[in-house]
Amino acid sequence: MTHLRKQGCEDEGMETLELMELLSPEGLRLLDSLPPYESTDDVVKSVAQLRKAGHGPGLVAAVLSQSKLRARARAKFGPFADRMLFTESGLEQATRLQVAARHAGRFQAAGVNWIADLGCGIGADALAFAGLDLEVTAVERDEVTAAIASFNLAPWSNARVEHADVTEFDLAGVDGIYLDPARRTASKRLSNPADWSPSLDFAFELATRYPTGIKLGPGIDRDLIPAGAEAQWVSVGREVVELGLWFGSVARPGVGRAALVIGEHGAAELTSAGDSEDAGLGSLGEFLYEPDGAVIRARLIGDLVRGVDGRMLDPTIAYFTTDVAVDTPFASRFRVVETFPFDERLLKKELAARKIGTLEIKKRGMDVDPAKLRTRLSPKGDASATLILTRVAGKRVALLTERE
Repeated sequence: MTHLRKQGCEDEGMETLELMELLSPEGLRLLDSLPPYESTDDVVKSVAQLRKAGHGPGLVAAVLSQSKLRARARAKFGPFADRMLFTESGLEQATRLQVAARHAGRFQAAGVNWIADLGCGIGADALAFAGLDLEVTAVERDEVTAAIASFNLAPWSNARVEHADVTEFDLAGVDGIYLDPARRTASKRLSNPADWSPSLDFAFELATRYPTGIKLGPGIDRDLIPAGAEAQWVSVGREVVELGLWFGSVARPGVGRAALVIGEHGAAELTSAGDSEDAGLGSLGEFLYEPDGAVIRARLIGDLVRGVDGRMLDPTIAYFTTDVAVDTPFASRFRVVETFPFDERLLKKELAARKIGTLEIKKRGMDVDPAKLRTRLSPKGDASATLILTRVAGKRVALLTERE
């Protein structure tokens, strides 16, 4: 395991001494003996019980914090979370296991044998690489995070963790690179790619020499995406979680833009050589659709609309419409019940007449605060609906709809 020095570290969520207590035999036994954490647990009572059993305050704090993190981590790692360790920021930034498995599959399909995971964090992607029997060297600059990654990767003999600066690490023998540049410090998010660790220029230079994957935030300035890279936006459960840039043999020929949508339906993907052309405009039909965020980010709305024989309502707004219901994993569908001009007094009257008390409000192309509007509309009743505020043919409208 990575050697730990008794000094400060970048991850403010867990100090070195706390980690050392947690990694002791007593600490790990105590952590594994705790029942699964529930949000309703009485923390004060739990602390008192553990202190009464003779455990020190530092160890008690460490194991209870880890128990809570493991509970949160199950959404990303499933049952693996119950045998892993985490930091607050490490868990927040970690790749979901189902997405990391797809990253690993790219390298395996490309014939890459040995991957350097530079800036590995708590080891989520490295875990997926090792799980496909790829050799992986995970490099992490932060001392505590490197130790966490070492623990998480300990079951795999084909994975090792190095506590080092990735910009100075010897890549001899490596034939594939994966990077997740750190884009924030303990106190703020870093907007300048030159300040990331490693910098985006460093990552792009490696991509000229190795099959390379770079994980970035989905809202990155698209002008930073190099020509020739495959840019894949990924959403999980309708939340856009990352932009992956792929280079060399891990990029797919002819694919410049991709939207991967993962949900209850499984996984579905739209791909194109580049941004799709806009679809044609038309009148509002019986059904309204909101494209998944990954499709919007990838600018593949036009291809999606044409694929379902739909039409746009406004050239600057992502909503589109059809006359018949079409199932698609790439968009949420709403049946239009009624169309109103945007008039708050009229809307309040109509909601009251329909006894709508549960009201979801969505908006695009209108400067409206949905939370404040809901308060002013004061919905009451047993019925539910979705109110969509947008523009149709340049006019501000309110669409009373039912989510399907």
